[in-house]
Amino acid sequence: MLIGLIKEGKTPPDTRVALTPAQCKTLQTAFPIRIVVEPCATRCYTDAEYEAEGIELTTDLSKCDLLLGIKEVKITDLIAHKTYCFFSHTIKKQAYNQKLLQAVLAKNIRLIDWETLTNDNEQRLIAFGRWAGIVGAHNGLMTWAARTSDFELPQMKTFHDFLAAKKYYKQLQLPAIKIVLTGTGRVANGAAEVLEAMGIKRVSATDFLSQYYTECVYTQLHSRDYVRRKTDGLYEHSEWHHHGDRYEAVFESYLATADLFINGVYWEKTQPVFFDAEAMKNPNFKIKVVADVTCDIMPESSVACTLQPSTIAEPIFGYDVQNECFCAPHGEGVVDVMAIDNLPNELPRDASEAFGAQFIANVLPELLHKDDSSVIARATIAENGELTAYYEYLSDYAGVTTAIAK
Repeated sequence: MLIGLIKEGKTPPDTRVALTPAQCKTLQTAFPIRIVVEPCATRCYTDAEYEAEGIELTTDLSKCDLLLGIKEVKITDLIAHKTYCFFSHTIKKQAYNQKLLQAVLAKNIRLIDWETLTNDNEQRLIAFGRWAGIVGAHNGLMTWAARTSDFELPQMKTFHDFLAAKKYYKQLQLPAIKIVLTGTGRVANGAAEVLEAMGIKRVSATDFLSQYYTECVYTQLHSRDYVRRKTDGLYEHSEWHHHGDRYEAVFESYLATADLFINGVYWEKTQPVFFDAEAMKNPNFKIKVVADVTCDIMPESSVACTLQPSTIAEPIFGYDVQNECFCAPHGEGVVDVMAIDNLPNELPRDASEAFGAQFIANVLPELLHKDDSSVIARATIAENGELTAYYEYLSDYAGVTTAIAK
């Protein structure tokens, strides 16, 4: 198998890689695999580091069996009749990538999406989620510091790695901020990892809502803490994930209690939102900073103030609550929003090494047995110029009327 690592073409550029130089060398030694790397000046690992491990650099990827990237590939860079793995951001019918999926079909590309690689229990096999949560929580506190000047916390990108950031946390003196964190998956647990490293006290949801604190605290909410079934007020985990429209949010108490909201939940548009624009206008709405790690963009969003992504270069924007629009951050009547959509790129070497390890352990064995891999079948969005049956629901979005059989 000839694998090519493509250069990232999205703007702003992403510096992460699917495989580090050392991982490439390991694969070439342990498997019937050869790896080539498309030269790129913006990667977190330099071309020279790949060459030092004996990995070939080439601009000709036409003979590759498999092309690995991170973010969406530019339509003009797509090579017809190839197999690609990257985050396409199309499975929720994201409008900004509609033409990308259409081009994939037109160019007869086999598209395997990192986001859809799951085991039989629907658990993802490869993700940057932990690192998104780590950087997102850090930058959420950074946003609070920028708004209030209560303490100093540089943006995560200024640290060489997570270890360096954790050393910095030891000297932090945090005020009495109340932080609500939603989710219990990779993203949310990564965020909790940072809050714990900062020495922030974890409290129960009940105590968070009822107690007064003179120190910085956080609570981490499971979905059963903020939704309930419409018919009887109960909760059933499987039903919630497969029939979110049967549930309603019960998040109002946290809106009136929390200062900082960290959103670490994968959200489907059939599910209720945490809060809408009208809820933010309520005089009891207390939240001043939103760190939206999930970063679903309005109008298909669980967080009303996430109007668009922010960027690593400009991580914070303001949301004018009364006028429901963008504004400068930190002002009166303004909620500060940190909604960077490529958060792990602030710790690219850490994140890339972890991602590559997951690829080697969980995905590569499936790719080497592609003809009988249900994992690869479930993750393949397009093949032979058509949507696969698993993604037939994208037909209207992709402008097609048929899908190949399972």
